[in-house]
Amino acid sequence: MKVFKKSAIACLIGAAMLTAGTVYAKDRDTGRGTGPVIFVTSQGLYYDSIVVADPLPMKGRFQQLVPDMSGLSTEYGPGQPGHLGGRWWVDLNENEMMDPEDHFFLCPLLGPGRDHL
Repeated sequence: MKVFKKSAIACLIGAAMLTAGTVYAKDRDTGRGTGPVIFVTSQGLYYDSIVVADPLPMKGRFQQLVPDMSGLSTEYGPGQPGHLGGRWWVDLNENEMMDPEDHFFLCPLLGPGRDHL
């Protein structure tokens, strides 16, 4: 049952990212890293990333990563209070609360940020 749940979560994350048009750094000619490109709304910048640990246990602080029509976004980036160094959570059950049904992982942003994909 636990293996099924992890597989289901991975499928949901994958589906959310694909439907949101997520761009991966490894798929770009000029990108660095292997993770998704993440838009930091308060900076107006895109960052490449690298997936370090997926999944993480729900322990400690996490910053929300939001799938939307333009990809993945978050409010704070490197150098800003509120940026947690790439400790992300995605609200899989869409209840706007961090809980065990959500997905937690480590995916640091690679600077410098840029103003385009």
